[in-house]
Amino acid sequence: MLLKILIVVLIVYILSGLRIIRQYERAIVFTLGKYSHTKDPGLRFLWPIFQTMERVDIRAQTIDVPRQEAITKDNVPVQINAVLYFQVEQPSKAILEVSDYHFAVSNYAQAALRDTIGQVDLDTLLSERERIANSIKEVIDEATTAWGINVLAVKIQDIELPAEMRRAMAQQAEAERAKRAVIIKAEGEKIASENLAQAAEILSNITGGLTIRTLQTIEKEPSKTVIFLLPTEIPGIIEKLNKKE
Repeated sequence: MLLKILIVVLIVYILSGLRIIRQYERAIVFTLGKYSHTKDPGLRFLWPIFQTMERVDIRAQTIDVPRQEAITKDNVPVQINAVLYFQVEQPSKAILEVSDYHFAVSNYAQAALRDTIGQVDLDTLLSERERIANSIKEVIDEATTAWGINVLAVKIQDIELPAEMRRAMAQQAEAERAKRAVIIKAEGEKIASENLAQAAEILSNITGGLTIRTLQTIEKEPSKTVIFLLPTEIPGIIEKLNKKE
């Protein structure tokens, strides 16, 4: 009877030590409170009471960096938020070197975001968003390497400017559009005037050319007004006829 009880207890003990580790996980095993090894995916056994483990997700993870207020190099206050992508490459370090690696990465990302924005002016921030995001990534990655974490990417999402700054930028953009419109119109008028001058020169070299062109213009634009037209080429025509006689 006692033997049967011992066998049942042993079976329960062994079964209680079985653990299933998923493909995307690694298990950090502690024996009597001391780190002993890391278990790979599959069915694994722990010695109950003597061993414990912590699971670590090694998939790519995201952290939503909350909206931060930062001051640019040219003293413009902006509201900015971002998304950070990271992956645990060394599970043992992620557990042993920092108490909560997810929380630590999030806080460090917020500080790095503010510090990096403070080193660039507003125009650079708006025009070189990708380069600044890469700079933030490098700063975070340098610190998190010691925690066994690799920062994959940082993406800046929204940049919110003060209301008066947005109005000023809108007015500047409108002024730029008006300036471009005036320049384009002036260039068009210049080209048209050059073409007209060339056409006038060609017509002036043809006997009766200007008169014919004038009559064509009147025909295309009919009016109730009666026009008596004296061609400017008539003196030249008369002079040529006199020479022939």
